[in-house]
Amino acid sequence: MKFQHLVLLLVGTALGLVVSNFNFFRRPSEKVEIGPEYQKVVSTVATPVWTTPMASVLPNDRTPIAANMANTKEIGRVARVIDGDTIELVGGERVRYIGIDTPETVDPRKPVMCFGHEASARNKELVEGKEVRLVKDITDRDKYGRLLRYVYVGDLFINDALVREGYAHVYTYPPDVAMNERFLAAEREAREAGKGLWSACKDKDSFAATTMPIQVGPNGCTIKGNVNASGEKIYHTPGQKYYDKVKIESEKGEQWFCSEEEAQKAGWRKSKT
Repeated sequence: MKFQHLVLLLVGTALGLVVSNFNFFRRPSEKVEIGPEYQKVVSTVATPVWTTPMASVLPNDRTPIAANMANTKEIGRVARVIDGDTIELVGGERVRYIGIDTPETVDPRKPVMCFGHEASARNKELVEGKEVRLVKDITDRDKYGRLLRYVYVGDLFINDALVREGYAHVYTYPPDVAMNERFLAAEREAREAGKGLWSACKDKDSFAATTMPIQVGPNGCTIKGNVNASGEKIYHTPGQKYYDKVKIESEKGEQWFCSEEEAQKAGWRKSKT
C-alpha cells in the first residue's frame, strides 16, 4: 500500500506542476483560467531576432549606414582599377571609395604624386577581377557621377585596409562620416609605424587627414532643401556648386534633409550643378 501511495503522490505532484505551468505551454492569445474566481487573457508576441554578419563594424549611432551595411544587396565585379581609390565595375559604373584619398596618378591637371603608383598597384591587387560588396553611407554619388561606397571583398574592408597599410590617408567629406573614427585610428597606426607613404614620401603633411567644411542645420542634417523663384524644390548636397550660397528659409517651406532619399520622398530633386 505504501508503494501505491507513493506512486499516487508522485502522479499528483506531476499533474500539479503541469497545471501550474500550463501558461508556459499555452498557445498564443489563448485564454487561461488562473483561478476559480477570475480569468486572465495572456497574449504572446513573438519577436524575431536578426543576426548581422557585419555587426563588428557597424557604428551604433548611425542608423542609416548600419541598416545599409547589414542589408546591402549591391554586389558587383571589378573590371579595372582606375587608381588607388577608384574602381570601375563590369557594366561601366565607377565607384569612389568613401572616406579616404590616395596619392594622385591620373588627374591630367596634377603631377603623379609620391606613392601614387604603389597605391594603385595595391588596390589592383586587392580588388581587380573580384566580386565586391558595396555599402552606401548617406550620399549616393559625387559631383562626377561616381558611386560613393565602402567596399568589401569577402570580410576585407578595402577602404580601411588601404589606410591601415599606408597607401591612403583619411579624407572626410560630410555627411558620409560613419567610418571616420575607424579611419583616423587606422591612419595613426600606419603613420606611427612608418608604413607606406608615411616613410616613402618627404612631404608627409600633404597627406594629413582632411575634413571638408560643412554646414549643419538645426536638426543636425547637412542637405539643403531650397525653393527657387519658380517654386521648384531643389536640394543641394555638400560639394555642389551652389551649396555654400544657399540659405535655408523655413518660412518659405525650405528645410534641411539628412539623406537624399529623404529629400526625394519629400518632393525635392537634386541640383544639376
